[in-house]
Amino acid sequence: MIKVLVVDDSVVIRRLVSDLLAADPEIEVVGTAVNGRAGVEKVAALEPDLVTMDIEMPEVDGIEAVRRIRATGSKVPVIMFSTLTERGAAATLDALAAGASDYVAKPANVGSVGRSMEQVRDALIPRIKSLVPQAARPEGRPGTRTSARQAAPTREARPIALRPPRPTPAGGHRLVLVGSSTGGPEALGTLLAALPPLPVPVVVVQHMPPLFTRQLAARLDRNVAARVVEAEHGQPLLPGTVAIAPGDHHLHVTGRPGRLAVRLSQEPPENYCRPAVDVLLRSAVEAVGGAALGVVLTGMGQDGCRGAQVLVDAGGSVLAQDQATSVVWGMPGAVAGAGLAEQVLPLADIAPELVRRLAPQRTAVPVAGASR
Repeated sequence: MIKVLVVDDSVVIRRLVSDLLAADPEIEVVGTAVNGRAGVEKVAALEPDLVTMDIEMPEVDGIEAVRRIRATGSKVPVIMFSTLTERGAAATLDALAAGASDYVAKPANVGSVGRSMEQVRDALIPRIKSLVPQAARPEGRPGTRTSARQAAPTREARPIALRPPRPTPAGGHRLVLVGSSTGGPEALGTLLAALPPLPVPVVVVQHMPPLFTRQLAARLDRNVAARVVEAEHGQPLLPGTVAIAPGDHHLHVTGRPGRLAVRLSQEPPENYCRPAVDVLLRSAVEAVGGAALGVVLTGMGQDGCRGAQVLVDAGGSVLAQDQATSVVWGMPGAVAGAGLAEQVLPLADIAPELVRRLAPQRTAVPVAGASR
C-alpha cells in the first residue's frame, strides 16, 4: 500500500480526492490537512509515502509548505494541484523549484463533477505509482514500515547495454533534441544553466499544458545564457537559441540543414502526450538525417524511445539521464533499456558532454569550456 496525505483547504476537494485515491487497492489515504502548516506537521507525524498539495491555501500556502518539508530533510514525493491559468502555471513552477516532484492540473471546462474527478484520477494515480515505485513501498508488516520521509525511494537497476559512440557526422551536428517529463522543469534548468549558447539550435519537448510551457520558457530565459523561447509556427531554428514546444502542440522540425524551422500541429497525441518527444525526434531525422544529438531526461512513461530508435537507425546519437539523478526513470530508462543510448549520465555530466561533442563546431557561436 502507498500511504498518501491529502492537503487542501477545500473540504469538498479533500473528500473527493480521498475517495478517488481510496478506491485504488494499492493506495491508502492516511490523513488530510486543511492548509500547508497542518500539512507539514502531518508529514512529520504520519510519515506518508507521498503528499498531494494544493497551492493556494490560508496561513501557509503549498509552495511554502514544500519548502518547509524539504528543510526537514524529507524526500517524500509531493504532487501539486494547480490551475490552468497564468498565475497557476507560475505558482506551479515556483513549487517545483521549491522541491515538489510533479503536478496535476485541476480540470477546467468540464461538465460534471464525475468527469472532473475522472480526469484527476487518470492524471494523479499513475504519477503516484511512478513516484513511489514498488521497490520503495513498505512491506506492510507491523513495526517494519520505512517511509519515503526516512529514505529516498530505491529503484530497481535495469540492465544497460551502451551503444558504441558514433563519429561526428560529416558537416557536424545540426540539432540538439531534448525530451523530458516528470522532474523535467528543474532538470532543464540545471542542464541549460550549465551550457553556453551552442553552435546549433536546441529543441525541447517538455510534457506540459498550454500556459505552463510559456511560463517555463520565460523563466529559463531569465536564468540561462542561451535565448529560450516558446516555439512558434514557422519560427527559424537558430544557433544559440532553445525552442520549447508549446503545450498541446506537437513540434515538427522542417526544412534542411542551415534552414531549419518549426512546424506546430495538433495531430493526435502519441504516448498520451501532445507535445510528444517521439514526434520531435522523427521529424528531425526527416530534416537532418542522423546529424542530431538526442537527450532524454527524467520523465514518466516511454515517450522518446521509438523516436530514439529512428534517430539511431539514421546514424544519430542519444544520451540518457541516469537513474540516480532522475525523479522518475521512465523515459530515460526505456531508452537505456532498449540499448539506444551511447551514454547514461548523471544530470550534471550531460552539459559538459554536449559541449565536448559540439566543440569542433564552435565557430558559429562562441562556446566556452569545451574541454572537461
